[in-house]
Amino acid sequence: MTTGGQVVVLSTGGTIASTHTAAGAIPTRTGAQLVAESPTGIPVGVRDVLARDVLAKDSSALLPVDQLAIAAAVREALIDDVLGVVVTHGTDTMEETAILLDLTHDDARPVVLTGAQLPADDPDADGPANVAAAIALAADPAHRDRGVVVALGRTVLPARGLFKASTVRGHAFDVVRPDLPRPLLAFDDRADTPRVELLALYPGSDGALVRDAVNRGTTGLVVMTSGSGNTNPDTVAALAAAIGGGVAVVLCSRVPHGQVLATYGGGGGAVDLLAAGAVLSTWLRAPQARIVLQELLSRGAGIADVADFFTRSG
Repeated sequence: MTTGGQVVVLSTGGTIASTHTAAGAIPTRTGAQLVAESPTGIPVGVRDVLARDVLAKDSSALLPVDQLAIAAAVREALIDDVLGVVVTHGTDTMEETAILLDLTHDDARPVVLTGAQLPADDPDADGPANVAAAIALAADPAHRDRGVVVALGRTVLPARGLFKASTVRGHAFDVVRPDLPRPLLAFDDRADTPRVELLALYPGSDGALVRDAVNRGTTGLVVMTSGSGNTNPDTVAALAAAIGGGVAVVLCSRVPHGQVLATYGGGGGAVDLLAAGAVLSTWLRAPQARIVLQELLSRGAGIADVADFFTRSG
């Protein structure tokens, strides 16, 4: 291993930093405390582990500005003598922050997200072991050039294609495909994001969902469809009108695994939506696709750029 470098641990809150109170579990542990509670200490070959507190929030309460702050903190942490960075984070929206970081991570050094399924003061707390594993991974040169990864419950998974698969299991995450390509975006140091909505369709849903989102000023829509990108005629008509008005529309599936392909037409299928100008996300599921669309639109991307990026994503 490389000798003498640092690993930086950025704490953002989440279950891993939470303890039980009369009001429920809330983040109370600092990053330094999380490192101190790690059972194996500083790995061989690492000079020290530096902990910094970025946020102290449940990840379900994160705002886009918070996620941008995490991204900026990661970039600032990757100075010359740093071997890698660990981000402790809530599992509820870890998949979104992970892909946000991965979109602009053009550094060979590891960035590792980790968290916990049990609070820090639980007798069976899984956070300390996860922190130890993440620190070791961030310091290991064998894990360079892998992009952003998530280490949790003795598993290491890539950021792209990640989704939370269990609310209770220590191995909380899965991926739709473990080897997705990683087209990158230039880092964008900004304070706000365009409005991108995620719509979940269901039997009986109609174009009102789309029209409401457009009326609220959305610039992008990610639509979680049934099956392989399918919906119904009224929703197709509303989406076509939104696209005609300049709204970027990306189609995903609510099915956890498998490639999404346009197969069905006849008024409500993915074929009809693509003909209207929608873009198909063949692998990224809705939460991550929304982050990608948000980041593309923030950089002034047009629909052709959006289509190109999702095509290059697998």
